Amino acid sequence: MPNFLDSILGMFRKKEAAAAPAAPAATSRPVPTDPNATVPLPELPNSLPMDTIKTQPVNMAPKRLVLGVAQHVGRVRTHNEDVLLVFTGELAGLESMPHFGLFVVADGMGGHALGERASSLAARNLARYALEGVLPSLLADPQGDADRPSLTEVMESAMNAANKAVFAGVPEGGGTTLTCALVIGEQVVLSHVGDSRAYIITPDAFEQITRDHSLVQRLQELGQLSAAEAAVHPQRNVLYRAVGQGEGLEVDVDTRRLPSGSVLLLCSDGLWGLVPDERMQALVRQSPNPQAACEALVAAANAAGGPDNITAVMIQVP
Repeated sequence: MPNFLDSILGMFRKKEAAAAPAAPAATSRPVPTDPNATVPLPELPNSLPMDTIKTQPVNMAPKRLVLGVAQHVGRVRTHNEDVLLVFTGELAGLESMPHFGLFVVADGMGGHALGERASSLAARNLARYALEGVLPSLLADPQGDADRPSLTEVMESAMNAANKAVFAGVPEGGGTTLTCALVIGEQVVLSHVGDSRAYIITPDAFEQITRDHSLVQRLQELGQLSAAEAAVHPQRNVLYRAVGQGEGLEVDVDTRRLPSGSVLLLCSDGLWGLVPDERMQALVRQSPNPQAACEALVAAANAAGGPDNITAVMIQVP
Protein backbone atom coordinates (compact mmCIF):
# COMPACT_ATOMS: atom_id res chain seq x y z
CA MET A 1 0.00 0.00 0.00
CA PRO A 2 1.56 3.30 -1.04
CA ASN A 3 2.26 5.58 1.84
CA PHE A 4 0.30 8.78 2.37
CA LEU A 5 3.14 11.15 1.37
CA ASP A 6 3.58 9.45 -2.00
CA SER A 7 -0.17 9.79 -2.66
CA ILE A 8 -0.13 13.52 -1.94
CA LEU A 9 2.92 14.12 -4.18
CA GLY A 10 1.23 12.18 -6.95
CA MET A 11 -1.84 14.41 -6.82
CA PHE A 12 0.31 17.59 -7.18
CA ARG A 13 2.20 16.16 -10.13
CA LYS A 14 -1.08 15.51 -11.99
CA LYS A 15 -2.31 19.07 -11.40
CA GLU A 16 0.97 20.61 -12.67
CA ALA A 17 0.86 18.42 -15.76
CA ALA A 18 -2.73 19.50 -16.49
CA ALA A 19 -1.89 23.22 -16.04
CA ALA A 20 1.25 23.21 -18.19
CA PRO A 21 0.69 24.37 -21.82
CA ALA A 22 1.32 21.91 -24.51
CA ALA A 23 4.73 22.24 -26.12
CA PRO A 24 4.59 23.50 -29.67
CA ALA A 25 5.03 20.93 -32.29
CA ALA A 26 8.54 20.85 -33.63
CA THR A 27 8.84 22.34 -37.05
CA SER A 28 11.32 20.86 -39.34
CA ARG A 29 13.62 23.15 -41.27
CA PRO A 30 14.31 22.26 -44.83
CA VAL A 31 17.38 20.14 -45.14
CA PRO A 32 19.49 21.47 -47.96
CA THR A 33 20.39 19.00 -50.61
CA ASP A 34 23.29 21.17 -51.68
CA PRO A 35 26.12 20.92 -49.10
CA ASN A 36 26.99 24.59 -49.77
CA ALA A 37 23.43 25.83 -49.26
CA THR A 38 22.40 27.72 -46.12
CA VAL A 39 19.45 27.16 -43.86
CA PRO A 40 17.20 30.26 -43.48
CA LEU A 41 17.46 31.98 -40.11
CA PRO A 42 14.30 32.47 -38.05
CA GLU A 43 12.57 35.80 -38.66
CA LEU A 44 13.31 38.61 -36.21
CA PRO A 45 10.83 41.28 -35.11
CA ASN A 46 10.96 44.53 -37.10
CA SER A 47 11.54 46.65 -34.00
CA LEU A 48 12.56 46.16 -30.42
CA PRO A 49 10.08 46.80 -27.63
CA MET A 50 10.35 50.34 -26.34
CA ASP A 51 11.29 49.18 -22.87
CA THR A 52 14.46 47.57 -24.25
CA ILE A 53 15.70 50.85 -25.82
CA LYS A 54 17.72 53.12 -23.56
CA THR A 55 16.94 56.69 -24.49
CA GLN A 56 19.61 59.37 -24.20
CA PRO A 57 19.04 63.11 -23.79
CA VAL A 58 19.19 64.98 -27.11
CA ASN A 59 22.22 67.23 -27.53
CA MET A 60 20.84 70.26 -29.34
CA ALA A 61 23.16 71.95 -31.84
CA PRO A 62 24.54 75.29 -30.68
CA LYS A 63 23.28 78.49 -32.21
CA ARG A 64 25.18 79.30 -35.36
CA LEU A 65 25.51 81.83 -38.15
CA VAL A 66 22.83 81.54 -40.84
CA LEU A 67 24.19 82.18 -44.33
CA GLY A 68 22.95 83.03 -47.78
CA VAL A 69 24.95 83.42 -51.00
CA ALA A 70 23.93 84.17 -54.57
CA GLN A 71 25.83 85.16 -57.68
CA HIS A 72 24.93 85.68 -61.34
CA VAL A 73 26.85 86.80 -64.40
CA GLY A 74 24.05 89.22 -65.25
CA ARG A 75 22.11 89.67 -68.48
CA VAL A 76 24.75 91.48 -70.55
CA ARG A 77 28.21 90.11 -69.78
CA THR A 78 29.39 86.67 -70.81
CA HIS A 79 32.06 86.27 -68.11
CA ASN A 80 32.17 86.72 -64.35
CA GLU A 81 34.73 88.98 -62.69
CA ASP A 82 33.02 88.80 -59.26
CA VAL A 83 34.30 86.42 -56.58
CA LEU A 84 32.70 85.45 -53.30
CA LEU A 85 34.42 83.42 -50.60
CA VAL A 86 32.93 82.05 -47.37
CA PHE A 87 34.59 80.24 -44.46
CA THR A 88 32.83 79.36 -41.20
CA GLY A 89 33.98 77.45 -38.12
CA GLU A 90 32.39 75.98 -35.03
CA LEU A 91 33.67 74.20 -31.94
CA ALA A 92 31.29 72.69 -29.39
CA GLY A 93 31.78 70.20 -26.60
CA LEU A 94 33.83 70.36 -23.41
CA GLU A 95 35.38 73.52 -24.79
CA SER A 96 33.94 75.91 -27.33
CA MET A 97 34.77 78.99 -29.32
CA PRO A 98 32.59 81.87 -30.51
CA HIS A 99 30.89 81.37 -33.86
CA PHE A 100 33.36 82.34 -36.54
CA GLY A 101 33.19 83.32 -40.18
CA LEU A 102 35.24 85.00 -42.89
CA PHE A 103 33.28 86.48 -45.81
CA VAL A 104 34.75 88.11 -48.91
CA VAL A 105 33.37 89.84 -51.99
CA ALA A 106 35.70 91.01 -54.77
CA ASP A 107 34.78 92.67 -58.08
CA GLY A 108 37.56 92.51 -60.66
CA MET A 109 38.47 95.30 -63.08
CA GLY A 110 40.48 95.46 -66.26
CA GLY A 111 38.58 93.29 -68.69
CA HIS A 112 37.80 89.61 -69.06
CA ALA A 113 41.06 87.85 -68.13
CA LEU A 114 42.57 90.59 -65.99
CA GLY A 115 39.53 91.19 -63.80
CA GLU A 116 38.88 87.50 -63.20
CA ARG A 117 42.48 86.86 -62.21
CA ALA A 118 42.68 89.91 -59.98
CA SER A 119 39.54 89.18 -57.98
CA SER A 120 40.42 85.50 -57.56
CA LEU A 121 43.97 86.23 -56.42
CA ALA A 122 42.78 88.89 -54.00
CA ALA A 123 40.09 86.76 -52.35
CA ARG A 124 42.25 83.66 -51.98
CA ASN A 125 45.29 85.47 -50.61
CA LEU A 126 43.24 87.59 -48.24
CA ALA A 127 41.56 84.46 -46.84
CA ARG A 128 44.83 82.56 -46.49
CA TYR A 129 46.61 85.30 -44.56
CA ALA A 130 43.58 86.15 -42.43
CA LEU A 131 42.95 82.53 -41.42
CA GLU A 132 46.63 81.98 -40.64
CA GLY A 133 46.51 85.00 -38.35
CA VAL A 134 43.21 84.27 -36.59
CA LEU A 135 42.63 80.51 -36.36
CA PRO A 136 45.62 79.55 -34.16
CA SER A 137 44.45 81.80 -31.34
CA LEU A 138 40.83 80.69 -31.71
CA LEU A 139 41.82 77.02 -31.47
CA ALA A 140 44.43 77.45 -28.73
CA ASP A 141 43.91 76.10 -25.22
CA PRO A 142 41.58 78.61 -23.54
CA GLN A 143 43.45 78.09 -20.28
CA GLY A 144 46.80 78.74 -21.91
CA ASP A 145 48.76 81.91 -22.54
CA ALA A 146 48.47 82.02 -26.32
CA ASP A 147 48.99 85.43 -27.86
CA ARG A 148 45.77 87.08 -29.03
CA PRO A 149 46.58 89.11 -32.13
CA SER A 150 44.96 92.43 -32.92
CA LEU A 151 42.19 91.56 -35.36
CA THR A 152 42.37 94.94 -37.08
CA GLU A 153 46.10 94.48 -37.64
CA VAL A 154 45.57 90.94 -38.96
CA MET A 155 42.97 92.10 -41.46
CA GLU A 156 44.97 95.12 -42.61
CA SER A 157 48.00 92.86 -43.17
CA ALA A 158 45.86 90.33 -45.04
CA MET A 159 44.50 93.04 -47.32
CA ASN A 160 48.02 94.25 -48.07
CA ALA A 161 49.12 90.67 -48.79
CA ALA A 162 46.24 90.39 -51.26
CA ASN A 163 47.28 93.66 -52.87
CA LYS A 164 50.86 92.46 -53.35
CA ALA A 165 49.63 89.18 -54.83
CA VAL A 166 47.46 90.97 -57.40
CA PHE A 167 50.12 93.55 -58.23
CA ALA A 168 52.65 90.77 -58.88
CA GLY A 169 50.25 88.26 -60.42
CA VAL A 170 48.47 90.59 -62.84
CA PRO A 171 51.25 92.88 -64.06
CA GLU A 172 49.20 93.96 -67.08
CA GLY A 173 47.25 96.25 -64.79
CA GLY A 174 44.20 94.38 -63.50
CA GLY A 175 42.68 95.37 -60.17
CA THR A 176 39.77 94.58 -57.94
CA THR A 177 37.57 95.81 -55.16
CA LEU A 178 37.90 93.82 -51.93
CA THR A 179 35.42 93.85 -49.05
CA CYS A 180 35.81 91.42 -46.17
CA ALA A 181 33.93 90.75 -42.93
CA LEU A 182 35.57 88.75 -40.14
CA VAL A 183 32.85 87.71 -37.68
CA ILE A 184 33.83 86.36 -34.24
CA GLY A 185 30.98 86.13 -31.77
CA GLU A 186 29.18 89.46 -31.68
CA GLN A 187 32.08 91.34 -33.27
CA VAL A 188 32.70 92.05 -36.93
CA VAL A 189 35.95 93.44 -38.32
CA LEU A 190 35.42 95.01 -41.74
CA SER A 191 38.29 95.59 -44.14
CA HIS A 192 37.49 97.35 -47.38
CA VAL A 193 38.89 98.86 -50.57
CA GLY A 194 36.85 99.89 -53.63
CA ASP A 195 33.11 100.19 -54.15
CA SER A 196 31.71 96.82 -53.17
CA ARG A 197 29.64 97.41 -50.05
CA ALA A 198 28.72 96.12 -46.61
CA TYR A 199 25.40 96.85 -44.89
CA ILE A 200 24.10 96.11 -41.40
CA ILE A 201 20.37 95.41 -41.21
CA THR A 202 18.51 95.53 -37.90
CA PRO A 203 14.78 95.86 -37.12
CA ASP A 204 15.26 99.63 -37.02
CA ALA A 205 17.89 100.34 -39.65
CA PHE A 206 19.41 99.53 -43.03
CA GLU A 207 22.89 101.06 -42.82
CA GLN A 208 25.74 101.15 -45.31
CA ILE A 209 28.89 100.69 -43.22
CA THR A 210 31.56 100.94 -45.93
CA ARG A 211 32.60 103.97 -47.93
CA ASP A 212 32.84 103.85 -51.72
CA HIS A 213 36.32 104.75 -52.97
CA SER A 214 34.90 106.15 -56.19
CA LEU A 215 35.18 109.44 -58.00
CA VAL A 216 31.47 110.24 -57.69
CA GLN A 217 31.46 109.49 -53.95
CA ARG A 218 34.38 111.87 -53.47
CA LEU A 219 32.58 114.56 -55.48
CA GLN A 220 29.49 114.05 -53.31
CA GLU A 221 31.58 114.46 -50.15
CA LEU A 222 32.96 117.71 -51.57
CA GLY A 223 29.42 118.92 -52.27
CA GLN A 224 29.99 119.03 -56.03
CA LEU A 225 27.56 116.23 -56.90
CA SER A 226 24.18 115.06 -55.61
CA ALA A 227 23.28 111.42 -55.03
CA ALA A 228 20.87 111.55 -57.97
CA GLU A 229 23.58 112.99 -60.23
CA ALA A 230 26.11 110.40 -59.03
CA ALA A 231 23.75 107.54 -59.94
CA VAL A 232 23.84 108.52 -63.64
CA HIS A 233 27.30 110.08 -63.86
CA PRO A 234 29.33 108.73 -66.84
CA GLN A 235 32.32 108.15 -64.54
CA ARG A 236 30.39 106.55 -61.67
CA ASN A 237 32.46 103.34 -61.97
CA VAL A 238 35.83 105.06 -61.76
CA LEU A 239 37.71 104.20 -58.53
CA TYR A 240 40.52 106.18 -56.96
CA ARG A 241 41.49 103.26 -54.69
CA ALA A 242 41.60 99.57 -55.66
CA VAL A 243 43.59 96.42 -54.90
CA GLY A 244 46.50 95.69 -57.24
CA GLN A 245 47.12 99.23 -58.47
CA GLY A 246 50.42 99.73 -56.67
CA GLU A 247 52.71 98.25 -54.04
CA GLY A 248 51.15 100.25 -51.22
CA LEU A 249 47.51 100.21 -50.20
CA GLU A 250 45.41 102.30 -47.86
CA VAL A 251 42.77 100.08 -46.24
CA ASP A 252 39.60 101.04 -44.39
CA VAL A 253 39.33 98.86 -41.27
CA ASP A 254 36.42 99.17 -38.86
CA THR A 255 35.18 97.13 -35.89
CA ARG A 256 31.53 96.92 -34.91
CA ARG A 257 29.26 94.98 -32.62
CA LEU A 258 26.53 92.95 -34.32
CA PRO A 259 23.27 93.02 -32.33
CA SER A 260 21.61 89.64 -31.82
CA GLY A 261 19.52 88.73 -34.86
CA SER A 262 21.07 91.41 -37.06
CA VAL A 263 22.03 90.76 -40.67
CA LEU A 264 25.25 91.63 -42.48
CA LEU A 265 25.09 92.01 -46.26
CA LEU A 266 28.12 92.16 -48.58
CA CYS A 267 27.52 92.87 -52.26
CA SER A 268 29.11 94.07 -55.47
CA ASP A 269 28.00 97.18 -57.35
CA GLY A 270 26.13 94.94 -59.78
CA LEU A 271 23.51 94.76 -57.02
CA TRP A 272 23.51 98.10 -55.22
CA GLY A 273 24.02 100.05 -58.45
CA LEU A 274 20.75 98.64 -59.87
CA VAL A 275 18.57 98.14 -56.79
CA PRO A 276 18.00 101.16 -54.50
CA ASP A 277 18.56 100.78 -50.76
CA GLU A 278 14.83 101.03 -50.05
CA ARG A 279 14.09 98.16 -52.43
CA MET A 280 16.93 96.04 -51.04
CA GLN A 281 15.68 96.62 -47.52
CA ALA A 282 12.14 95.59 -48.47
CA LEU A 283 13.33 92.41 -50.18
CA VAL A 284 15.46 91.41 -47.21
CA ARG A 285 12.64 91.98 -44.72
CA GLN A 286 10.13 90.08 -46.87
CA SER A 287 12.39 87.02 -47.25
CA PRO A 288 12.08 84.03 -44.88
CA ASN A 289 15.84 83.46 -44.60
CA PRO A 290 19.20 84.84 -45.83
CA GLN A 291 19.42 82.45 -48.80
CA ALA A 292 15.99 83.47 -50.08
CA ALA A 293 16.93 87.13 -49.56
CA CYS A 294 20.14 86.81 -51.60
CA GLU A 295 18.30 85.10 -54.43
CA ALA A 296 15.61 87.81 -54.41
CA LEU A 297 18.24 90.57 -54.50
CA VAL A 298 20.06 89.03 -57.47
CA ALA A 299 16.76 88.52 -59.30
CA ALA A 300 15.87 92.19 -58.72
CA ALA A 301 19.20 93.34 -60.18
CA ASN A 302 18.63 91.17 -63.26
CA ALA A 303 15.08 92.48 -63.56
CA ALA A 304 16.55 96.00 -63.62
CA GLY A 305 18.70 95.08 -66.63
CA GLY A 306 21.60 93.13 -65.12
CA PRO A 307 24.38 94.97 -66.98
CA ASP A 308 27.07 93.79 -64.53
CA ASN A 309 27.97 90.70 -62.52
CA ILE A 310 25.92 90.44 -59.33
CA THR A 311 27.05 89.03 -55.97
CA ALA A 312 25.36 88.95 -52.56
CA VAL A 313 26.54 87.35 -49.31
CA MET A 314 24.32 87.56 -46.24
CA ILE A 315 25.08 86.56 -42.65
CA GLN A 316 22.55 86.52 -39.82
CA VAL A 317 24.03 86.33 -36.33
CA PRO A 318 22.33 84.31 -33.56
